[in-house]
Amino acid sequence: MNFCSECGLPVTVDVPPGEDRPRAICKHCNVVHYENPKVLVACIPEWKDQILLCRRAIGPRQGLWGPPGGFLESGETVTQAAIREVQEEAGAATEITALYAVLSLPEINQLYLIFRGRLIDPAYRAGSESLEAKLFSKRTIPWDKLTYKMTADLLRRYFKERELPHQRVTLPPLTDLILTNSFGVR
Repeated sequence: MNFCSECGLPVTVDVPPGEDRPRAICKHCNVVHYENPKVLVACIPEWKDQILLCRRAIGPRQGLWGPPGGFLESGETVTQAAIREVQEEAGAATEITALYAVLSLPEINQLYLIFRGRLIDPAYRAGSESLEAKLFSKRTIPWDKLTYKMTADLLRRYFKERELPHQRVTLPPLTDLILTNSFGVR
C-alpha cells in the first residue's frame, strides 16, 4: 500500500503505539491500515460414496483437480460462499452439512474453511473456471493430478475418516449465525 484509502495521501510503514509489528500508517489522517488474511472456502460435495472434483481451467494450477472453492466475497456468509463456489465451478446444487477443516497458511496470508456438502442431485457440469467436473470414488481419484499436496492430504484424511468404524450421527444442516450489532446493521 502506497496511499491512504481514506484521504489519498502517501502512507509510511511504522509500528503504531501499542502494536508489535509494522503497519501502513497515514500520518495525515492517522488511519492505520491493517493487512488481514484472505478467507477462502472450499467444499467436498458428496454423492453416495463419491465426491465431486473440478479440473481447473484457470491458474493457479490450471489443468489439475481439486474441490470447488475460492475467495469469500463481501456480504456473504462462509456457507453461502461454499454453495456459490460449487455452483460456479461445477454447476451443481449442494447443501452444506458440516465444517470439515480449517487450514491456516500464514506464509501466503490465507485462511481456508473446508466444508462437507451433499449434492442435491447428481447433475453437474464444468463451470467457467473448470475444464471439467466429475464424481470420483477414493479408488478413481487422480491422486497424481491434484492441485496441491495439501489437497491430496485433505482428501486422504477425508476417505480414511469415512472408513473408520463409528456410529453415524445425523446432524442438522450447518447454518450461519448472523449477528446484529448495537446499531442494528447486519
